[in-house]
Amino acid sequence: MATLARKLRGVDYFTLAWGTMVGVGWLVVMDDWLLRGGVLGAILGFVIGGGLLFPIGYVYGRLVVAMPDAAGEVAYTARVFPEYVSFATGWMMALSYFIVCPWEAVAVGKIASYIFPALDSLMLYRIAGRPVYLPHLLIGLGLVALLTLLNYRGIRSSASFQNWTTFGTLALFVSFVGFGVGRGSRHNFPPLFTHGGFVSVLLVVQIVPYFMAGYESVVKGAEEASPDFSVQSFSKAIGMAIAVGILFYTIVIAAVGYVAPWRQLTQQKFMTAVAFEQAVGSRWIVGVILAAALLSLLKVFNGNFVAASRLLFAMGRRGLVDETLARIHVRNHTPSYAVVWVGVLTAACMFLGDAILVPVTEVGSVASAAGWLAACAAYYRMRPSPGQRSIALLGTVLALLLVLIKIVPFVPGHFSRYEWLALGFWSLLGIALNRSKRAARPLSGEAAG
Repeated sequence: MATLARKLRGVDYFTLAWGTMVGVGWLVVMDDWLLRGGVLGAILGFVIGGGLLFPIGYVYGRLVVAMPDAAGEVAYTARVFPEYVSFATGWMMALSYFIVCPWEAVAVGKIASYIFPALDSLMLYRIAGRPVYLPHLLIGLGLVALLTLLNYRGIRSSASFQNWTTFGTLALFVSFVGFGVGRGSRHNFPPLFTHGGFVSVLLVVQIVPYFMAGYESVVKGAEEASPDFSVQSFSKAIGMAIAVGILFYTIVIAAVGYVAPWRQLTQQKFMTAVAFEQAVGSRWIVGVILAAALLSLLKVFNGNFVAASRLLFAMGRRGLVDETLARIHVRNHTPSYAVVWVGVLTAACMFLGDAILVPVTEVGSVASAAGWLAACAAYYRMRPSPGQRSIALLGTVLALLLVLIKIVPFVPGHFSRYEWLALGFWSLLGIALNRSKRAARPLSGEAAG
């Protein structure tokens, strides 16, 4: 039988984790972040929300060493919980990875139209009052086809692509921030909070799980580590990804607040680019920012594509979804059926247009936090050492809080009906799939007998 290729190194796991985590939210929805919290509120929101992930990241590091299984949370929960818990956990994590793919495919059209305004033409229809343009769709669909082909061909080509785009993003980020902040002023920071200190920070913390999700994608590639890879490096990759992610987000928020009077720019398309353009007084820095954004978009799209396809592959192998998703390409050693399905579903979701951007952020946050909660609870049930069990309990509590602050009705910034509809649809789809698989098992047993 064909097996997954074992070709990933330590640097590949870091770029997978950090690259999957940090996308183009810092360019596309910076206005939403600052309107939620203000400059200081947004910074504190990412520092606090990101800091809460370290205990959870520690748990993942311990689990992947004990069980290097592409199923990740599915495998961990299956060890100590009933099958329906394992399936539900995997289904939510699949949503958290998959939902990013159409987000990025839509975002690439928005970025391209900022460079070439003529692309905002040939409107096909509107969804939630937002237009869907034919050129945007064609660009996004082209990107989906490219990444589907790249991942179909092999993990080494996908990892090399991830490395180049990740380090390219970091280099361009350092260059435009370093140049732009020399033209700013601290007088641009106010208002530091937009809704009062506590509420401002809370509104940002609520969305941090979505924008920080991805560090745990390391475990989805655990079966593809090179033979000489040290399993202890899994924990290092996860910890570094969380730390660099917090640093990246806080620096870019502070830089935008520093270089221009941000409150006057929240109605601007891509206010991050506009803020730096105003500070420098030249268009060239916009080109650098957009280049960084495009590279970042490519890496986060690719990273989530890898994680989503591996998780679906592992769930198919366990019989939790259609077993054809567990098929491995004989020559490329990739989960080819799972890769194709992620590509097809991403392309289909693209037709919803950019109306999905903010609701996707909200639903993705809860899906990610739910998966983290299940993983920490499973590790706690495995009865590790007292110190490790305490960390697992802390991670469980923190992940539960991240879920509750989005679904409890009286908490500011809770789910609207659109988020509930999206989450409900995905949950009902999962329940239907799981029941159909359960119903088919006795028939399969009879046929085998």
